[in-house]
Amino acid sequence: MDNSAPDSLPRSETAVTYDSPYPLYAMSFSSSTHRIAVGSFLEDYNNRIDILSFDPDSMSVKPLPTLSFEHPYPPTKLMFSPPSLRRPSGGDLLASSGDFLRLWEINEDSTTVEPLSVLNNSKTSEFCAPLTSFDWNDVEPKRLGTCSIDTTCTIWDVEKSVVETQLIAHDKEVHDIAWGEARVFASVSADGSVRIFDLRDKEHSTIIYESPQPDTPLLRLAWNKQDLRYMATILMDSNKVVILDIRSPTMPVAELERHQGSVNAIAWAPQSCKHICSGGDDTQALIWELPTVAGPNGIDPMSVYSAGSEINQLQWSSSLPDWIGIAFSNKMQLLRV
Repeated sequence: MDNSAPDSLPRSETAVTYDSPYPLYAMSFSSSTHRIAVGSFLEDYNNRIDILSFDPDSMSVKPLPTLSFEHPYPPTKLMFSPPSLRRPSGGDLLASSGDFLRLWEINEDSTTVEPLSVLNNSKTSEFCAPLTSFDWNDVEPKRLGTCSIDTTCTIWDVEKSVVETQLIAHDKEVHDIAWGEARVFASVSADGSVRIFDLRDKEHSTIIYESPQPDTPLLRLAWNKQDLRYMATILMDSNKVVILDIRSPTMPVAELERHQGSVNAIAWAPQSCKHICSGGDDTQALIWELPTVAGPNGIDPMSVYSAGSEINQLQWSSSLPDWIGIAFSNKMQLLRV
């Protein structure tokens, strides 16, 4: 990736930029079409989700105005349904988290978005604990797990719109959740731990990592889908990406420490088990290749991309693995890797 192209150009050989009318945070690539969903980040009840169309051949991104819709509160995460989910209608399914988990259907002719369901497991209808994140199980796509500031993880059957199970997962707010297998997921929390859960044994969880400083929150978790032995997490206000091997708990196998500011987002390459991308407050997106054995001086990134301001979000497209999406300020930028 060549980062010598001037930032002022909206389009270059390696980057395509979409300017939004509002700050952006949540973002997702469709696995079946060249659509990208982006969510506004406004400190207000009224927020929006826009669906964009990306043409990698002409290097262009354009909004689809008929597929723009209102969303209550800023969505904390957006995710298109996994390719393993076969739907009779043929349309794209999009999930969003915020006050509740919501499912939206983009119809097959791409003219409308219909709200499918609002999934709420709150026992009191008046109040709900905000959802911080969720993950869709691509092995068993009827299963979707959410995590909340109320310390719980909830596993939904989205086909039947019912709760499969709810677990008190941590001692403090749960910040992120990631599936490894059909019945195995992991979560990270403000209590500073990474825990793995197996739905076949809900009474127990395995702590595979804890923050070196007690109670330093862990913010994000990414499970390597190409090699399930590895996952990555980031700590609050830290420039490190921590790489974990679930076979050797407690000790990271690598710590990637070349960011000059806090890391905000991480994503494993969808087609390679050795590559991961991270983005942070230093405005940089770094792509790393993990060596078999880390040297004494740490690991340097294999490529560096500089954005215009702090990178808040990062996604690596599974359907277009040559492209990474980053969000900063009111821009969504697609980087060719």
